[in-house]
Amino acid sequence: MSFDSMFRPGLFDGKIALITGGGTGIGRCIAHELAHLGATVILAARREEPLQATAAEIIAEGGKADWRGLNIRDEENVDSVVADIVKAYGKIDFLINNAGGQFVCEAESIRPKGWRAVIDTNLNGTFWVTQSVFNRSMEKHGGAIVSIVAEMWNGFPGLSHTGAARAAVVNLTQSLGIEWASRGVRVNAVAPGGILSSGLANYPEPVQEMAAQWMKLNPSARVGTESEVSAATVFLLTPAAAYITGATIRVDGGSSLAKQPTWPMDPHDKLPPWNGFHLQDGAPDAFKK
Repeated sequence: MSFDSMFRPGLFDGKIALITGGGTGIGRCIAHELAHLGATVILAARREEPLQATAAEIIAEGGKADWRGLNIRDEENVDSVVADIVKAYGKIDFLINNAGGQFVCEAESIRPKGWRAVIDTNLNGTFWVTQSVFNRSMEKHGGAIVSIVAEMWNGFPGLSHTGAARAAVVNLTQSLGIEWASRGVRVNAVAPGGILSSGLANYPEPVQEMAAQWMKLNPSARVGTESEVSAATVFLLTPAAAYITGATIRVDGGSSLAKQPTWPMDPHDKLPPWNGFHLQDGAPDAFKK
């Protein structure tokens, strides 16, 4: 059984796609869909076993796949790997910045090493790969870039480090969308909300249990799928998105609009109100409870 894509077969014939973090989770799903649509996918990450396994899956289904070991936090390694891919395949048409990582921790307890590691992976790593792909291929050949970020529009309690990094990538997306448009390069992002993905297994059980509850607190009343994130990503790579750059598509079931609490909030009186208006009308009784 092949990937059930909403897009037509052969859409990406002859295209070369680099997918960081392509061996697991959302990246694996995107790799399968792009390969199903005819692209040659190059999967890149630090752990080689998942890359090999996913590449083998794609090849077994008749797709074209390759892989490279890559540490996106090491700019020299990044540039070397990108250069090797361009030498082997001639160009890179699509870049999907999917690699990332974080850990749940209250802000006051994040150690400098942990903060730097998350920022270095999710922000700096995204930039190193993007810059290298542009300089070594897309500046000459054009292309499309999609970065996978997160639903952090209302803050990201418990994950403030990754929230800061992902928000920065959204702004970077806007900047590059302007800078590189004249070179035929479109730069966009996709912000998933609560997605049922293998990456959830990396968190402690109490965090998984809490996530299972708040992930459904959105207007869609359910958890999203990897395929829904992949479909949005693929759309941004198609000619149908030719007039879209610097944008971030939210795939979150409306959670960024609903503003449901995603962090335990105990009742308290630590933030007393200020009212300096001497003629303030009284509030209805219902609000005085």
